[in-house]
Amino acid sequence: MRILVIEDNSRLLELIAEDLKGAGYVIDTAQTVADAWSFLRMVQYDLLVLDLSLPDGEGGDMLRELRRAGHSLPVLVATARIEVHQRITTLNDGADDYLVKPFDRDELIARVRAILRRPQLRAQPVLRNGNLMLDLDRLVCSVGDRPIELPRREMTALEILLRHHDSLVPRRRLEQGIYAIDEAVTPNALEAVVSRLRKRLETAEASVSITAMRGIGYLLSEKA
Repeated sequence: MRILVIEDNSRLLELIAEDLKGAGYVIDTAQTVADAWSFLRMVQYDLLVLDLSLPDGEGGDMLRELRRAGHSLPVLVATARIEVHQRITTLNDGADDYLVKPFDRDELIARVRAILRRPQLRAQPVLRNGNLMLDLDRLVCSVGDRPIELPRREMTALEILLRHHDSLVPRRRLEQGIYAIDEAVTPNALEAVVSRLRKRLETAEASVSITAMRGIGYLLSEKA
């Protein structure tokens, strides 16, 4: 899943991004409201982590504008503002959760996972197809009782394919889910990721296969 973190403190932004990447998420980062809106116009995100104090505007104004425009994108506000009235106002304006700095980094990950598990987001933490299982909370993949070690990009690709199993997933959807905006992506990079994933599944004797529709996308389905 892909998250946009909006935070003007460079060091804190780096730490948050590292922690969330380590938890298996694809992360884009922005330090201004302007950059954040630019990214939102280009990419479909699963969650925003939003600071309220930004150099070119208020995170609260951005939140209200999102909700006025009808966006249901989940927003976790992470801010140093501790006042109760600020929390109430922010939650009433449409934030899904409110986390006060300084916060425990494990708590941040736990709150992100809790938001993304909500039924309306259809983000089940455990995905299955045939004898293949992917546990996103524990970052564990297995075929039957046998675990498979997957690098982050392959795990993210598998998550997307499992969520849309038996349906064609366009190349663009996979690329957006796997690569952050600041990553250089070569023309054959996606093919290489899917090829490695396919070989791991075949070696583990998974009962599913990944079919490539050349130039269009990929389909994960159970073998006949």
